[in-house]
Amino acid sequence: MTVAEVLLLLFLIACAISVFFIKKLLNAVIVFMSYSAIMAVLWLSLESPDLAITEAAVGCGVTTLLFILTLKKIDALKEGGGNDGNTY
Repeated sequence: MTVAEVLLLLFLIACAISVFFIKKLLNAVIVFMSYSAIMAVLWLSLESPDLAITEAAVGCGVTTLLFILTLKKIDALKEGGGNDGNTY
């Protein structure tokens, strides 16, 4: 295991833990997207390009888009920069 892979794994764990503690929903979605991007890079390092492409497309792309559209639909995204203290 290389140093880069260990660092990626540490960032992956940090993203997973921080999503739990983040109060603002949009910030949590962004961290979740970065989790998926790191996971896609890890799949590439494990020589599994088909899983890396799937993780990048579904995890970073489609899932993030659906989360953001859902936040917009429930009015969690406001012009004032957040959800006004509500955590839904």
